[in-house]
Amino acid sequence: MLNLSLFSKNDSELDDMNNMQDSYYPETIEVINCILNAPLIFVSIIGNALVLTAISRTPSLRSAPSIVFLCSLAVSDLLVGLVVQPVYISNALIYSESSSALKQATEVMFFLACGVSLSTMTAISVDRFLALRYHMRYSDVMTVKRALYTSASLWLVFIFLSFLRIWKRSLLFLAIVVSGIAICFFISTFSYIRIFQIVRHHTLVIRSQQQAINRLSADTTKIKQSTKSAINTLIYFICMIFCYLPILVVTIILAFGQPLDNRLHIADTIAFLNSSINPFLYCWRTQEIRAAVWKIVRNFLCKGARQT
Repeated sequence: MLNLSLFSKNDSELDDMNNMQDSYYPETIEVINCILNAPLIFVSIIGNALVLTAISRTPSLRSAPSIVFLCSLAVSDLLVGLVVQPVYISNALIYSESSSALKQATEVMFFLACGVSLSTMTAISVDRFLALRYHMRYSDVMTVKRALYTSASLWLVFIFLSFLRIWKRSLLFLAIVVSGIAICFFISTFSYIRIFQIVRHHTLVIRSQQQAINRLSADTTKIKQSTKSAINTLIYFICMIFCYLPILVVTIILAFGQPLDNRLHIADTIAFLNSSINPFLYCWRTQEIRAAVWKIVRNFLCKGARQT
């Protein structure tokens, strides 16, 4: 994710804007953009906090590598709701004496949280591909420890890259953003193409076994479960393309030095939307998470009813 309104202005323009802070009034489109972000903040915080709490209270969930990636994704999405969006709204509506430093901090947080979120969704697509491609050896290929190392590496890489903006290397930063989004799109697209090729093959295998015998073997049952899980995660890919494609397009426009229409800043909000959607996808995709979240909500409502 990228604060496009900040990149559309160079450093000298930012200084001029600081000098005019007393007479500053946000444009209508910026106000509308902030209004759209306000409810997304609450959805992102509550949704991702519930998912993380549910996973922490359910030991059986913590033994799966895919849950490690989901936790990393939930943490980055929670960071968006807790930090990035509130600061984004403040930058759009208010200018202060420290606005230049605040804007740089916002850009760092934008790139860090959204870079981790996007790359983790890409890792999830690769994980599902491996689960189908090596369904008999998946537990050896992808372990919880390897998933932890991968998630930690993604966080470290994006922490490092996010500080390029502080070093005033705007063009390099934009090039990294464009390249990163494009690479994630390519890897995810390749993974899901391969997933559906494998799913098609597995479907034919299952049908042939069902015709040959009137029961499913343990291996076929495992294939069927992996296939269902892979198909379910396709929704992640669809949401990722929908939410991050506008950012990619607008960043390319900025990289070529073209002026940015303020109406295109809505691309930020569309990218923010992904952090609010993901918790619902966790619950829809994983029955255990859905049950654990509902248990927490039910206990909270019951406790509130007893207090009243």
